[in-house]
Formats: sequence, C-alpha cells, structure tokens
Amino acid sequence: MMKFRFRRQGNDPQRERIKQDLFAFNKTVQHGFPNQPSALAYDPKLRLMAIGTKSGAVKVYGAPGVEFTSHHKETATVTQMHFLLGQGRLLSLLDDNTLHLWEINVGEGSPGLEEVGSFCLPGRPGFESTSATRVTVILLKRSCDLLCLGTEGGGVHFLEMPTLTLLDTQALVHDHIMQSVPEEYKCGKSLGPVESLREHPRCPNKMLIGYSRGLVVLWNYSSRKVENLFLGNQQLESLGWERSGKTFVSSHSDGSYMTWPVSSALSTQQPSTSVIPYGPFPCKAINKIVWRTTESGAPLVVFSGGMPRASYGDRHCVTVLQEKMQVTLDFTSRVIDFFTIHCTDKFDNPSALVVLLEEELVAIDLQTVGWPTIPCPYLAPLHSSAITCSYHISNVPPKLWERVVAAGLHQSPPPTHVRWPINGGKDLALEPKHNGLLLTGHEDGTVRFWDASGVSLKPLYKLSTANIFQTDCDHNDGLMQGAEEEWPPFRKVGCFDPYSDDPRLGIQKIGLCKYSGKLVVAGTAGQVLVMDLSEEMSAHVINIATIDLLQDREGFTWKGHDRLAPKTGPISFPPGFHPFLLVQCMPPAAVTAVTLHAEWNLVAFGTSHGFGLFDYHRRSPVLARCTLHPNDSLAMEGPLSRVKSLKKSLRQSFRRIRKSRVSGKKRVVVSSPTSKVQEANAQLAEQAGPHDVEVTPVQRRIEPRSADDSLSGVVRCLCFADTFLRDGTHHGPTMWAGTNSGSVYAYALEVPSQEKFSEHSVEAVLGKEIQLMHRAPVVAIAVLDGRGNPLPEPYEVSRDLAKAPDMQGSHSVLIASEEQFKVFTLPKVSAKTKFKLTAHEGCRVRKVALASFTSVSSEEYCENGLVCLTNLGDIHVFSVPALRPQVRYDCIRKEDISGIASCVFTKTGQGFYLISPSEFERFSLSARVVTQPLCSVDVDRPHASTVSQLSHYICLVETHGTKHQE
Repeated sequence: MMKFRFRRQGNDPQRERIKQDLFAFNKTVQHGFPNQPSALAYDPKLRLMAIGTKSGAVKVYGAPGVEFTSHHKETATVTQMHFLLGQGRLLSLLDDNTLHLWEINVGEGSPGLEEVGSFCLPGRPGFESTSATRVTVILLKRSCDLLCLGTEGGGVHFLEMPTLTLLDTQALVHDHIMQSVPEEYKCGKSLGPVESLREHPRCPNKMLIGYSRGLVVLWNYSSRKVENLFLGNQQLESLGWERSGKTFVSSHSDGSYMTWPVSSALSTQQPSTSVIPYGPFPCKAINKIVWRTTESGAPLVVFSGGMPRASYGDRHCVTVLQEKMQVTLDFTSRVIDFFTIHCTDKFDNPSALVVLLEEELVAIDLQTVGWPTIPCPYLAPLHSSAITCSYHISNVPPKLWERVVAAGLHQSPPPTHVRWPINGGKDLALEPKHNGLLLTGHEDGTVRFWDASGVSLKPLYKLSTANIFQTDCDHNDGLMQGAEEEWPPFRKVGCFDPYSDDPRLGIQKIGLCKYSGKLVVAGTAGQVLVMDLSEEMSAHVINIATIDLLQDREGFTWKGHDRLAPKTGPISFPPGFHPFLLVQCMPPAAVTAVTLHAEWNLVAFGTSHGFGLFDYHRRSPVLARCTLHPNDSLAMEGPLSRVKSLKKSLRQSFRRIRKSRVSGKKRVVVSSPTSKVQEANAQLAEQAGPHDVEVTPVQRRIEPRSADDSLSGVVRCLCFADTFLRDGTHHGPTMWAGTNSGSVYAYALEVPSQEKFSEHSVEAVLGKEIQLMHRAPVVAIAVLDGRGNPLPEPYEVSRDLAKAPDMQGSHSVLIASEEQFKVFTLPKVSAKTKFKLTAHEGCRVRKVALASFTSVSSEEYCENGLVCLTNLGDIHVFSVPALRPQVRYDCIRKEDISGIASCVFTKTGQGFYLISPSEFERFSLSARVVTQPLCSVDVDRPHASTVSQLSHYICLVETHGTKHQE
C-alpha cells in the first residue's frame, strides 16, 4: 500500500538559485606525498619537478603553491619521465610500453596537465619480436626535437618531437653495432638490452649507447657510425658524462664504477680507473651514477646502491663523495631516483641533491659544510608513522598560531638557510584570510600540526607522547653514535619511520580549544592526556588519575592489553604542549570519543565500556558511567582478540536475517522511561503538513538491532552544551553521550563560577536518557539555540568573538544516528522533525558535522548545514534544524572503506580524506570557500602555432572570500 505524506511539490526556483550560491562540490588539491612513486624528472630551465606513480598519476611541482596534477587513462606504472626543457611539456613512459606527451595547459578549459599525444613502438615482423621492441631507456636530446628509444632487443629508435613521429629509416639495429665489435668480445653472445643512452655534452650528434652486457658505444647520429668502443666486462647499470665530454663514468652490477677516457680517434678503449667503493666483499649494483665538476677541481660523484651485499644489502643508500669526504645517506625506504641542481656555466658546481624515495622526498644542501638537509615546503610524508585520526581547527586565532609556529621552530631549527631550490612558476594566490590547522594522530603516539591554510600542507610542530610512558621506544644514543663511526659512513636521513615499538601509544582522538590552548589527546590503551601550551621549557611531574568505567560491575574480565606504565618523577618538556594530567581509563580499552570544555575546566571521554567526566582544574573525577550490556562480552576482549568472535558475529547476523523474514507485525515496545519519546516519534510519522499531497516512495524496512549486539556499549560521541535540560526557564551546563546501542545520556552539570573553582567541585546529575527505537549507533549530538543555530564554542561569547546564543526561544538537540537524523525539543525531549536516511537512501551515516555556508553573492548571507558522509561514499547536506535535503554529491568510492573512515569536515564546508596512506584529498562543498592552486608558468614553445611566450593561469582559489577564475 502506498503511503501518503504532505510535502512541497516541485522545486522553488528562488531556493534553487540560493542553493547554487551556497553549495558546489569540487575536489581541489591533494596534500601529502604521492603514493608509490615510480619516476622522477626535473626541468632546470623552468625549475619544475615531476613525479609519476605506479597508479599512473603525474604530478608537477614548482615553488610552493605551484602544482599540476593529472592521471593517465590507463592504470599503469610510470617508469620514466623527461621534460622538454623550457616548454612546459613532459614525456612519460608506462610499463605497457606506451609513450605519452603532456602539456601544461595554455588554453581555456580544463586546467592543469593535458595529454596531447601518445605513441607505442610497433613490433618489426621479421626483425624483432614484440618483447624486443619494449622500451628500456629514453634519451631526449637537449634540442628537444629528437627522442631516442633504447629497447630490449638492443635497437635504438628515433622519434621526431613534439609530434611523436617515428623516423623508421633512422633506426639503429643490434646487428649494425655488432659489426664493429671485435670477434673475441662477441663470443657468440648478444649485447643485451640497451641500459643507458647519454647525449655528448659538447657534440649533440654523438651519444653513448650502453648495453646490459657491458659494451658502451659512442655513436655518431649524423654519420651513422661507431666512433669508439668501450669494452666493459661487468653488467652495465648506468652511464654519466663528465662536463667536458673527455671522460664518462659507468656503474655496474658488482658495485663498481669505472671512468673511461674518450679519444677523438676511432679506437677500442679500456677504463682508466675502476673502483668498488664498498669492496672488497661482494656488493650490490650501483643503479645510477652522476659526475659533477666543481671550481675546486675535485669532482663530486653521487651514486645510489653499491652496498656490501652480506652486511648492508638491505640498506637504501645514496653516496656522495668528493676527494676524501664521503657520506652514505641512509634512508628508510627504497631509492626511486635522484638528480642534482647545478649550474650551466663552465663548471657544474652542484648546489643541491634531490632524492625521491618510495615514502618521502629529501633534498641535500651541497653548498653548506656537512651537507645538511633542506626542509621541503611540500610533499611532507604524512604517513611517517601511520595516521590513526585527524582533527581540523578553522579560523585559528593569531596568538595560538604564532605560539605553535614558535614551538615548531624551537623543536626543529632549520638545518640550513638555503631556500628551496625547486622554485619554478609563480604562486598568484593571496595570503589566506584565516589560518587553518590540521592535526593528525599517529600510531607511534605523536600528534603532528599542519598548516592547512593553503595549497601546500606544511608541517608546523610535532608533539610526542611516548616520553611520558615506560616503553621500548627510547633508542640507545651510544650505540647509534658508535655505528656512525663505522664504515660505511652512514648518516640517517629523512623522517619516514613507520615502526612503533608499542601499538598502545597510538592516538585515537584529539580535541583542542583554540582560545585557551588546552589540548586533549587520547590513545589506544585508555590514556587521556590533558595539555597546556607553554612558551618555556619545563620539567614537572604529571598528575595521574585512574577512573574505573566498569564501576565494580561483576562478571566482566578484561582480556586485552595492559595499560601503559607512566614514568615516575619529573619529565622535561621543550616549549610547546606540556601534559599536566594523565587520566587512565580502566579497563585500558581504546578511547572512542573525547571532548573538552576549557571554560568549565572539564574533559569527557568514552571507551567501549562507558564514559567519564573529569575536572582537570581540581584534578578530580566527576562522573563515571558504565554502558555495557550484560551480554556484551566482546568489549572485554580488546582489539587483538576480536578475531575470535567472528563466528559469534556471523551467527548474530544470520539470526537478524531470519527475524526479518518473519511476519511483518510491529514490534511490541515494552513500557520504559523512553516510551514517551517513541510515542512522539510515532505521532510525528502520522502528522501531515500544510503543503500539497504527493506520493512518497515506499521506505525500506529497517529491522531494530538486538540489545545484546556485540560492542553495544561503545561510546561514539560526547558533547558539552549550555542549554535547558531540567526545565524551560533555567539553562545551565550539560554533557551528552551517545552509544553504539542507540542510547543517549544527558547530564545536568553544576559548574562553579570562575571565582569559586577552587572552593566547589563540579557535580553531574542524570537529566535525560533517550533510547532510539531501532538502536542504531549514535554518531553525533549537537544542541541548537532558539533560532536553530549551533551553540558557540567555549570562550567565544565571553571574549566577544561570537554572538550570544538565543536563550529566549526553546532549544533543541540534534541526534544523528547511523540510520536517521532527529531533532528533539528541550527540555521535554519531544520529537520535532526527522529524516530517515537509511529508509530513503539505503545507506548508513559514517561522518557528520555542522558547517556554515556563505553565499558567493553576498558575504552577509549564510546558512548552517548538516553535512553527512555515508557508507556509500556520497555526501549529503541538510538544512538545520528543518533537516530538508539540500544537495547530494558523490565523493569517495564506496569500496574505499579507509577513505570514508578517515574523512574529516571543516566548519567552513571543506573536508579531507585519505586517498592513500600518505595523501589527503581536499574537497569543498561550499561555492565560496575553495582552496585550489592559482599559479602561472612561463613557457617557451618553439613548435606552438601561437605566440612562443605563453602563460597559464590555473584554477580557482578563495580570494578576499570569493573564488576567482582567470
């Protein structure tokens, strides 16, 4: 039978125009380090760097704020990349043997990188098999008009650039080279694939061709003749010219490198020197080597690999040596590629070394004594330890911002004053009007503060909690120093360190009061740390309190991990956030919710067993409430033993399925204190509005969840609010808690005034207890004032930073569960309105936030919206408090469970979610607040049909609060 409900018919044109001014969905920029990088390129003319990935992504970076991103149509690994110098063009080779030409878009339309051509080297029937034409190495001539392709079959093919036209008659085949090779060197063997191609630095018509077997040929492209033969007897890995062209260097699979003189006469050459830097024991291959000249006369040699196979074969190293100075840069992830930034004058005089690793980017200052690292202004390895939670703060006050920045500078002073060398292009974006902080919690117990105000996500400060506890994380400095004195001369470089000695240190929840500088950090072992921001160093004892959330309930035994043992005695802290209180929840289960009210000096926290309230001013507990159901034994096992309960969970799931197939009689509700709420819900469903009648779709039937579901006692959300709970005339502090079983607890708090904090203690009295009908987990709770606006944050009203909330009209509470949103009036807790998301859309709520949307037409007009991310990856925005659907956008793939779980919303309608362990995707739901690159790059394209000097202005950015497009 169709169900009728009164609802407005059709769309209101005026409302649609308002919605267009308020809402717009854009994926704007990616923060962090590219996942699984596989190729690197550098343009010394434009000072741009490109990174390709195994998923086919191509990213170009210049000065901070200058970014271009695109993706190949094929999901294939980018194996090599080369810039057409100065042209803003990039060539990429994929592992499917296709070449792709990219341009920084200079026309109107889609901004960023645009693919303008592709090519696949065809097989040569009768000459070479298909595998023989697989491209192994690329050489792009400095003139950028000719591309040389070395293949597995030993041939070299030539393409005209930028048209990617194959010059078939110019191809150099393997047999042509073999004719010049001495008989004693042939030995009936093939020369192997082409491993390296290098253009002569002085004679553009000449190039080195290096074969896998070890033979190197100096080939003259104009005369099509072999000018020199260099008979290597070790498997070749790479080649590099010395600037004058009189010498080149080769690296080999046995960990050696050789220098070869180049004579003008046709001859067969032998190496002048052969060195195994880390011999004499067997070594791994030197994968790449470069030779740079300096004014001092001593060349600077840089190579990757070459480590002693038995002792250090698992190390990832790049060696820099000059005369007697040698440093072995020891990284924690695999070396992908590297390049030097050097001059084009008489000498190379390299100024910096840039190394792309599998998990981070590292730059070395080669001008400063000791070769220190250069801090990267972007591409920060967010996953230096795995991210476990995120927290965003909008409109950070200048005072807090300056103190956090100062703490970060004190913590990590710049190792060098050299500026970031990859500084091509121009960032045209204005300085952001407001600063934004993104806080990430990590598996190793650290909290990292990031500048999320603009396009580049910059590290500001790192807070560590491991030093508070007795763990195995403390390294033996003496052993480290002893190791540094040994050979090879290792130097640890980079910050990627994914290992945590104790998983209990992991950060689960973060809360920060931006006006008082109070920070609460909660972890995996039930630890809740309250901290204060200090500009001075300090050594003090941390107050420790323990709260038993089981309240001596019998029949429950914790089977999980132990608590972290805190250190005794004073602990030294540098300037920054200093913990002054440790609240230990017992049992030591992971903290699932936390909130802070600095004006009332209260912190609330919840686990899978219950929730607690603590007065950190008096260092005294206020409240502890157990939320466990008598059958909830799974909550006592801890995360490490939950695998054992898989069979039990499956059995319960099948029981629910069987129940849903039984007759569709309405469930009889047993009389309970919450029956009035359920009656109000039923009445609301039958009410009719004053609008036209229309037929609504049949709603999905939602089965109520069993009261004995596993983990039903998990506390999902907590919030503080100054509202009406006891009666409609007196408002006061309250605390709200929502659980996995659909229960909501509301407590009235007696908080003494600021002057009497030391005299009177805080008291909490249970005011209301609500049980949602279908027992769906409560995701979020928010109290709305008389006008339907969210209540201001602590200190905002007392410091005249926000309008006082409306205390004349009746307040309401918005409760968001996984299945629906409901607004209840206060203090009676009667249902006012609701929206059944699961019944209408067939999805479940995963993340919820209240955001303010400002119109692009007028800065004076704004609306509050309820932003919701579902398990299908789509985002809905609802009006508040009416809960009318406004817009819906597809944002995250429904298969990307980790991306959905990692999403965090901002109060201005933006959001972040992890697209990989190392990258955040930033998006905007606001038509006004959009953070995207706005930059220009001057390129010189001699083959362009239009003018040769072209500038490209990319994208949209919030400028003076409004996005602009050029």
